[in-house]
Amino acid sequence: MTPIPPYPRALGFAGLLPQLACLLAAWFGPPEWRWSALAIGWGYAALIFSFLGGLWWGIAASRMHEGERVPGWLWIASVVPSVVALASYIPWVFGEEWPGPSLVVLGLAIMASLAVDRRIAPSAPYWWMALRVPLSFGLGLSTLLLAFA
Repeated sequence: MTPIPPYPRALGFAGLLPQLACLLAAWFGPPEWRWSALAIGWGYAALIFSFLGGLWWGIAASRMHEGERVPGWLWIASVVPSVVALASYIPWVFGEEWPGPSLVVLGLAIMASLAVDRRIAPSAPYWWMALRVPLSFGLGLSTLLLAFA
């Protein structure tokens, strides 16, 4: 396994704790906690997914700074997480079922984000994929499990 520097490793894995706490609260907490746990879990998944898009934007910007030609798809991919996160909130605004279906969308999108991570890995830090795989699967899976709580 590729060694991951201590700060990214510790902070990255600590970033799974809020979603796991929501999952535990929704599944095993008192019934009155369920909706709040789902809503907080949705918000956290949306926030982290948007943060991931920001990381991609930063990698694209650093490549451009170094004089590399940055493909247009990377700039577009960088804003997609924020748009998907916002779109997953819209059903609730119009009185549709929420956050269950929105959690499914975010969970699947977070896991699918590994396709972008894999394409940018040559321009990312050497440990990028070693950290991104467990974090994306960890957050994506816990978000999906939360959707079915």
